[in-house]
Amino acid sequence: MPDPSTQFTLASSFFFFSLVFSTIMIDVTKASCDSGPVKPTTPLVTFLEQVQQTALTTLGKSHFDPKLYVDLSLKSELSSTQNAFHKLPRSANGSASVKDFNEFIKDYFEGAGHDVVLAKPEDFVPEPEGFLPNVKNPEVRAWALEVHSLWKNLSRKVAGGVHKRPEYHTLLPLPEKFIIPGSRFREVYYWDSYWVIRGLLASKMYDTAKSIVTNLIFLIEEYGYVLNGARAYYTNRSQPPLLSAMVSEIYKRTGDLEFARKALPALIKEHEFWNSGIHKVVIQDEQACNHSLSRYYAMWNQPRPESSTLDKELASKILNVSEKQQFYREVASTAETGWDFSTRWMRNHSDFTTLATTSILPVDLNAFILGMERDIAFLSKVTGDRRNSELFLKASEARHKAIKTVFWNETKGQWLDYWLSDIKCNTEHQTWEASNQNQNVFASNFIPLWIESFYSDPSMVEKVTKSLQSSGLLRAAGIATSLTNSGQQWDFPNGWAPIQHMIAEGLARSGSKEAKLVAEDIAVRWIRTNYKAYKKTGVMHEKYDVEKCGEFGGGGEYVPQTGFGWSNGLVLAFLEEFGWPQDRKIDC
Repeated sequence: MPDPSTQFTLASSFFFFSLVFSTIMIDVTKASCDSGPVKPTTPLVTFLEQVQQTALTTLGKSHFDPKLYVDLSLKSELSSTQNAFHKLPRSANGSASVKDFNEFIKDYFEGAGHDVVLAKPEDFVPEPEGFLPNVKNPEVRAWALEVHSLWKNLSRKVAGGVHKRPEYHTLLPLPEKFIIPGSRFREVYYWDSYWVIRGLLASKMYDTAKSIVTNLIFLIEEYGYVLNGARAYYTNRSQPPLLSAMVSEIYKRTGDLEFARKALPALIKEHEFWNSGIHKVVIQDEQACNHSLSRYYAMWNQPRPESSTLDKELASKILNVSEKQQFYREVASTAETGWDFSTRWMRNHSDFTTLATTSILPVDLNAFILGMERDIAFLSKVTGDRRNSELFLKASEARHKAIKTVFWNETKGQWLDYWLSDIKCNTEHQTWEASNQNQNVFASNFIPLWIESFYSDPSMVEKVTKSLQSSGLLRAAGIATSLTNSGQQWDFPNGWAPIQHMIAEGLARSGSKEAKLVAEDIAVRWIRTNYKAYKKTGVMHEKYDVEKCGEFGGGGEYVPQTGFGWSNGLVLAFLEEFGWPQDRKIDC
């Protein structure tokens, strides 16, 4: 019988062979031909959706946050709580009296957030040795130390009761401490964690960073992929896959080979998740070459539990049951993108019900997976697995070619999302057509520059830099997410930390002096708007208005949040990467 390492290599070899060399086309329209996969949720989540609906009819929309009710924890058995709920006196529209409803909540539930406890990170010190050596301005340095101190406020661990009685909670029993984004987001989130980790590394908090990764690996081992967030109602979808990037960044700082070695099986498992089944799409180009790419696709066709009442209201005008289910799948799939919500995913920018995320091959998702393949190749090499390193390097080369073929638009100097054709269920081939590229300008059109395969190409860097400068996205306080002011939070005029970082870091890591100057300018604008907003409000914000320095962003389906994990992380990462000279002003 072969030893485990041999079995691992054989399995990886088989997977790679099927990934790169398969000429069998995947039916990309399966989602429109049947109900598609659905991951069942827990009885508690289903019940809490009912409580959420009653809360809406009882309390009204004012100050109503649907997520609050699916984050509640039981005090006793579900059955007895359900009995008490069904005995509540109600009016014809299903509402209870405010007094009766509030008493019911108080008697039968622990408050949202009671299932996590504040946990000071053991590796936190007020001013780490070697902290931000290139930040020379004393005012900026003092602020950076305040941002650094916020890790204490956002550090949590799962309460013991969750491990003892997990069926009483929607929070999942993570084994290690973690950093929450802040405000209503009381659990760990997937792609947020990358920028949290970049900030933790600047803060020299390596153990805390590793703990976050350990929790995400736990989710892969339990579910086969990293969930959107660590709640039972998020098991139907993932988020932008950046776990391998987290592992690589931590390894590069710490040289911890054992950490890298332990992470690799989970990274390979996640790679398979994004490159098989419903996520995999094969495009045939004009030379009849097949290119394997990936899309977002949630395993869900009902209202999202954390926003059930909102989703039902949005779908109320859709009468056909199958169309309503498809709309719910598109909403959940858009949440999987991290860009929830944006006109980027709509066929009609003025009609939210035209979300069609599962019909789009996203530029950024495939850039992230290209990065994942390069990361796995790198980590395999440093841990001595030369065979796997070679396999994933070849996989990355195939995806690099696919991205250039399917997404790159030479005229615009950008990578453009690709709309899948509306074709019959029994058609096996998707043939590339230039007209299927989305010609609208989004910040995601520039994300591939974050990956070394592209930022190491001088000619491409020059084209993309010029295109970015003329795109209209560069504003007084950072990069806008789009040029469309739709009221959705991932549209104009909002700017978000991940967008600023990926584009600026790609430009900075290139060999182009001009690109590096553009990168530094983006970082300076972003730091200044974060600083001004912090000084005005006393908090870091989730998103910012890039038209107005010092103003936080708006729109979306909830009030603007504070805290805020990835904003904190990016400020520290930018200050570490670009510094701040003594004589540079911090005011806008």
